[in-house]
Amino acid sequence: MPLRKISGKECVKILCNKFGFALVRQRGSHIVLQCKTATGTVGTVVPNHKELKLGTLKGVLALAKVDEDAFAEYL
Repeated sequence: MPLRKISGKECVKILCNKFGFALVRQRGSHIVLQCKTATGTVGTVVPNHKELKLGTLKGVLALAKVDEDAFAEYL
């Protein structure tokens, strides 16, 4: 299943519930998430917008080191 446009809130929900990320802080419309792994801490920033463009979503997933196909399974 390919990626599609989703809201920032939905992106945060999937990353937290399915990939083990935790909300660290929020400043304005930017939500900072972190996940502790065996190799260290991985973090990402998700804009809390009604609709994330595909390029923005791909950037969020790249920072989070989450495979796009694995993420797309939960859409």
